[in-house]
Amino acid sequence: MDKKKIMITGAGGGFGLLITKALLEAGHIVVGTMRDVSGRNKDNTTKLKAVGATVLEMDVTSDASVEKGVATAIQEVSGLDVLINNAGVGVLGVQETFTASDLQKLFDINVFGVHRVTRAVMPHMRGKKIGLVINISSLLGRIAVPFYGPYNASKWALEALSENYRIESSQAGVDVCIVEPGGYPTSFIDNLVRPSDKERISALKEMSETAEGFLKGFEQALAGNPAQDPKNVATAIANLVAAAPGTRPFRTIVDNMGMGGPLEGYNKQLADITAGIFANFGIAHLLQLKTQ
Repeated sequence: MDKKKIMITGAGGGFGLLITKALLEAGHIVVGTMRDVSGRNKDNTTKLKAVGATVLEMDVTSDASVEKGVATAIQEVSGLDVLINNAGVGVLGVQETFTASDLQKLFDINVFGVHRVTRAVMPHMRGKKIGLVINISSLLGRIAVPFYGPYNASKWALEALSENYRIESSQAGVDVCIVEPGGYPTSFIDNLVRPSDKERISALKEMSETAEGFLKGFEQALAGNPAQDPKNVATAIANLVAAAPGTRPFRTIVDNMGMGGPLEGYNKQLADITAGIFANFGIAHLLQLKTQ
């Protein structure tokens, strides 16, 4: 087994701990990052260290924190082979009731945060002429669903960001992949951000109440579907890490709730369209990873 040195953001919440455990069990070296490791995330820090991870304080919304965190991670484990951008936050509410400031805070984590960390890691990977970046997107980055509007928008943006990183890094030997989970019963649901415009929420009271009811219905559906196991996402990521460079799919859907199947066709159609357009412009080689 090819042991890899891996950095994962948001290691303590959502899929983070499960992914970290799966990678450690596979024999890899994992550096988990998160905010407030000595405060509200103290228990998560203890859990991560107990399974063998190195834990670092890092705030993906801060340039200085990201630059320090990446540099420290590289120093702690003598390099990095894989970056997993897992840190993210969801929302629930009528889109109109979210202020511009609400969206800025969301995008600062879900989009700009991914960009910050990827930019910080890329020079190291390009210097080695090999590396892997895995971005955790969502099926809501492929289709719009009511009451998650700002989250939809952030994940659609992440998909485009990932597309371009993949294309522009392929000839440097750096692979970029997207994992698109459906909804899962994790702490992610418990931490959904609500809109801050109370006056607008009141004006749209009926629709806002519908949003909360929509979430309760979805949670009931999750409870009745044990096949929608969060460990499936961790397994999918471990498989991508283990795969040989040049063989990994760009997009991997992980879902057993009925959304994944129809969207597989959507992803394939987009891949075919992209390949055709790139061929017409003479840049089809950018879609193929240059391996050593």
